[in-house]
Amino acid sequence: MKFEKAMLLSSPVKFIFDRAPMKNCSHAGVILALWSFSLVALIALPLHAAEVSAREVTVQLFESSSARPANFERYDLKDLDLSGIDFKKAHLSGADMFGVDLTHADLSGVDLRVARMDRTIILGARFDGANLEGVSMLRPAVFSTLADIASETVSFEGANLKGATLFGRFNGSNFRKVNLSGANLAPRDRSSFIEHIWRTEFLGVDLKDANLRGANLERVWFAFADLRGADLTGASLKNCDLSGADLRGADLTGVDVTKADFSDVKLEGAKGLDTLIGLSTIRGRNHLLVARNSPSVAH
Repeated sequence: MKFEKAMLLSSPVKFIFDRAPMKNCSHAGVILALWSFSLVALIALPLHAAEVSAREVTVQLFESSSARPANFERYDLKDLDLSGIDFKKAHLSGADMFGVDLTHADLSGVDLRVARMDRTIILGARFDGANLEGVSMLRPAVFSTLADIASETVSFEGANLKGATLFGRFNGSNFRKVNLSGANLAPRDRSSFIEHIWRTEFLGVDLKDANLRGANLERVWFAFADLRGADLTGASLKNCDLSGADLRGADLTGVDVTKADFSDVKLEGAKGLDTLIGLSTIRGRNHLLVARNSPSVAH
């Protein structure tokens, strides 16, 4: 039989057939035997994911330097307590950091491209100048309580978050000169909502001179955020709350503002107001129309 010949090419399978000839067993029996053998073989396989303890990570980081950084690329670091550690520009691209405690850790200049950072604890952490391109950071713990505590805010100044996915509370944090082009800060779907967080919160965040080109910022809470000089070209601000935000000198060319709240927004020197999409649906429209007609606003 073709079936039998094909299976006999494998020595472990041949072992099974030598002791259970085809004429004495059904195809179902043969398949069950093969499945059982495969399961045992898989269990015996060594794990390829790098798994280290918090102590081992700490030792390697202590012995490293910014000139000779530690390498944890694609390591499995889930749920480790790495709080208060200086990562000295370590390589962590592709690492699984789900649930890692990074409280007051210094990750400045660290390579975290496409790392998984969902549910991380990042109270007071620093990511200044870090490369977080394509990172996933869903529901990180930024504050120890439901209140926003100034000493626990996070700093991403100058970081690269191009194409990243963020969802959580980042109120009061430092995103100055950050690259969030093509990033997604919108809720994923209804299953992503939790009781007290139903949208990404950027209340009072510093986004001066940030690159937000083409970013999906739908429903983000930008109230009183500092967006002076930010580039929002082609971004989506659908259903955003921008009340009280400072957009002076920002580039809003081609931005979709459908049902956004522009109440009390500062727009002096803003560009592209005549190219806004969904202008007729926004709240605070009269305020924005006055700004459009002001000679201090760039068209």
